[in-house]
Amino acid sequence: MSETVVVGTARAGRFATVLIVTGSVILAVVALAAVFAPLLTGWGPTEIDPLGTLVPPGPGHPLGTDANGMDVWSRLLHAGRLDLGIAVAGVAVAVVAGTALGLVAGYLGGWVDDVLMRVVDVFQAFPTFILALAVAALVGNGTGNLIAVIAAVNAPAYARLVRAEVRTVRESSFVAASVTSGASTFGVLWRHVLPNSLTPVRVIAPLNAGWAMLTLAGLSFLGLGVTVPAAEWGAMISLGSPDVVAGRWWTSVPPGLVLLICVLGFSLLGEGLQERAEAKRR
Repeated sequence: MSETVVVGTARAGRFATVLIVTGSVILAVVALAAVFAPLLTGWGPTEIDPLGTLVPPGPGHPLGTDANGMDVWSRLLHAGRLDLGIAVAGVAVAVVAGTALGLVAGYLGGWVDDVLMRVVDVFQAFPTFILALAVAALVGNGTGNLIAVIAAVNAPAYARLVRAEVRTVRESSFVAASVTSGASTFGVLWRHVLPNSLTPVRVIAPLNAGWAMLTLAGLSFLGLGVTVPAAEWGAMISLGSPDVVAGRWWTSVPPGLVLLICVLGFSLLGEGLQERAEAKRR
């Protein structure tokens, strides 16, 4: 029986590694293409070809041009900087804010826990994208504001997740020993409780980054996110969607495919981390 468990754990570990490597490679390729975009195209993301509006893919424009005469290939590459940057930054802020709230609420308990969790309940009472729409309409569509929107709709989930972990960890013997030895509350939280409460956060964060990209694209598609002429995949899909009916697929299909590939990369990375965490528990 033990040999079966060992073999199953090894297989799960190898499968997790495959998922993590595959997802990481996908994201690395997209990130590198975005970083080196100026070297991969001769057109700027907002540069207009006065002689080429809705030109099909060809030698001068590998993926054609959009309704404004801007090169789709160039915009596709440069949009990765904005989409990846806003999504990752938003999730990072959400992780920090949510972890801080969950840490305080879970460790102190009492009325502090009740107040913080009721605030979290208010945010989680609404569907994530509906809440994002409301917050984006309220604060505007600047880059910093969009990061704040992504953080605001994701932080409550991290707060509740970390709170649950902290409530378990705080009952551990090593935490009691640290308190008995005279360590300060901050010292106990920073050295003992926090490091042992972050495992689920590491698993969920990559998955949330993928959903954050979809949220950003959805906001931009509806005109509440990044707007044209800035290069962003959701805005490109919105601008090019009427052209699909006329057979001009190149204005909206490529950004949709790249968005799908990025979300797939984050999903594979998150699933791989989850598989690895579960394999370690066996």
